Amino acid sequence: QVQLQESGPGLVKPSQTLSLTCTVSSVSITTSSYGWSWIRQPPGKGLEWMGVIAYDGTTYYSPSLKSRTSISRDTSKNQFSLQLSSVTPEDTAVYYCARVIPDIRGTLASWGQGTQVTVSS
Repeated sequence: QVQLQESGPGLVKPSQTLSLTCTVSSVSITTSSYGWSWIRQPPGKGLEWMGVIAYDGTTYYSPSLKSRTSISRDTSKNQFSLQLSSVTPEDTAVYYCARVIPDIRGTLASWGQGTQVTVSS
C-alpha cells in the first residue's frame, strides 16, 4: 500500500518561499503512469489543486499559481517537493500531497495526512 508523508516548516514569513517535501513509500515515483500532486485547503475554504509532476518528470500547474509554483523530484530518495514563492497570509493552509491514478478523471488517491503551514510575521 502506497503511503505519502509531507514534511517542512509550519511557519513561513511573508515574502519568503514555502518549501515542502513529500516522501513516498511502496511504489516508485517513476512508475508508469502515475502522477504526484500537491493540493491545499485554506481555513474555511475548499480544496485547491496546485500542480502535479508526472512519472516522467513533466510538470503541470494551476494557472492561478503557475508564476509562483515549482514542483520537483529526487528519484534517488523517492521524494517530490513543492516551492511556493512570495507568500502572503492568504497562502496559509493545510497542504497535502497525493498520488494521481491514470483513470479518465485523473483521480487523486493515496493522500498524505496533510501539514499545516501558517504565513505570518
